[in-house]
Amino acid sequence: MQLPSFDGLFLILAVTVLVAGFARGLSGFGTGLIVAPVAGALYGPKAAFVILVIIDSLPTIPVTIPALRIAVWRDVLPAVAGLMLFIPAGVFILTIADPVVLRWFICIAILLCAVALWRGWRYRGERTPPKSFGVGAMAGVLSGIAQIPGPPVLVYWLASPLPSAIIRSNLLSLFFISELMSFATAWTSGLFEAPVVAIALGATPVYFAGLLAGWAAHGRTSDAHYRQITLSLVVLSAFLALPWSDIASAAGL
Repeated sequence: MQLPSFDGLFLILAVTVLVAGFARGLSGFGTGLIVAPVAGALYGPKAAFVILVIIDSLPTIPVTIPALRIAVWRDVLPAVAGLMLFIPAGVFILTIADPVVLRWFICIAILLCAVALWRGWRYRGERTPPKSFGVGAMAGVLSGIAQIPGPPVLVYWLASPLPSAIIRSNLLSLFFISELMSFATAWTSGLFEAPVVAIALGATPVYFAGLLAGWAAHGRTSDAHYRQITLSLVVLSAFLALPWSDIASAAGL
């Protein structure tokens, strides 16, 4: 296998995955929303998918194993089922609806939820498996439309009185399982081409370093700061999901 070329593109990717690893280790999510736009612009969407699958699977095991013991599986497993079953629904909606309108609607909805949580709103109802499945289904639809599955489950769990350690463990467990499924999909689809795999493997140690740094920082983060950081990442995901190319075209740029 050819080793990755340590050129300007790879250095940009390395800095990006370092930041993404720190966000993932600290909050339990964030890799996709940070890496996907940058890797897609550098190497193309297919390569970005493979890079994400590789860096966010095996390297997360040391961080995820402790989380598996803390996660509330009564919430996580129904959310995983909803996520995986409804990704095709999101893809179908994307094929029949105006993607620009969809992205605007999704981003505005995410921002409104983030503002509500920032102002102290909490969902005080019972969290049942059907509700968790429904939240996972919304995440699956968003994943199919815009590759941003995180916000629905984040809003659902952040709106609870659960401590940050459990919320983070739920997120780590949910996205680890979904990444393993994505790994299998990429493998069976023949997407693991040698040059792209080499780039991903070259970036993996950098991602792992960021992951461990974020993991260490989480132990010194209060619940209030955790929620602020995570909500900031939710807002960032909405910001990155905006149809920027269409906005630039409309502005004549």
